[in-house]
Amino acid sequence: MADDEFDLFGDPVRLPNGKRGRPAHQPTQKLRNKVMTLLALGWSNERIANAIHCSVPTLKRYYFSELKRRAIQRDRLDAWRIEQTIEQAKEGNVGAQRLLDQLIEKNDKKVQAARLRDIQSEPRPEKLGKKEIERRQAEKIASGDSSDDWDDLLKPGYSH
Repeated sequence: MADDEFDLFGDPVRLPNGKRGRPAHQPTQKLRNKVMTLLALGWSNERIANAIHCSVPTLKRYYFSELKRRAIQRDRLDAWRIEQTIEQAKEGNVGAQRLLDQLIEKNDKKVQAARLRDIQSEPRPEKLGKKEIERRQAEKIASGDSSDDWDDLLKPGYSH
C-alpha cells in the first residue's frame, strides 16, 4: 500500500490493469467509515456511490450492513461528536467546553420539541356543541340504546 498513489481527496488511484471493465471494488474500513459518515449526513445512495467511486449496485452489495442502519447513523455521529467534545473538555480545552455547552443545549431543545410533538399528537377528546350533543342523545333514544334516567320516565306505568 505504500507504493499506491492517491488522488486529491486521499483515495487510491486505480490504474487500468489491461483488462476490460472497471477493476473490482475493494471495500476497506476507511470506505465503510466514509459511507457511515455520508449516511449520517443524509446523502442518497447515488451520491454515496459517486463519492466512493462505485455504482449503486456495488454500494448495496458491499455496504449492505451500513445502508441497513441508515436511520441510526445520524444519532451515532451526534453521540460520537459529544463523546469527542467531552474528552477534549476534560483535558481543559475551553473551546471544547463551550462547544459541549452548545451541544447540550441543542440536545435539550430537540428533547423538548419531541415531547411537545408527542403531547400534540395525543388524541384529544372531541369537543361537541350543544346541538351535536342533543342530536346524539336523540339518536340514542331513537335506537333504544339509551340508558339515561329519561328511559324510566318515558315508559308507561312509571310512578314517582
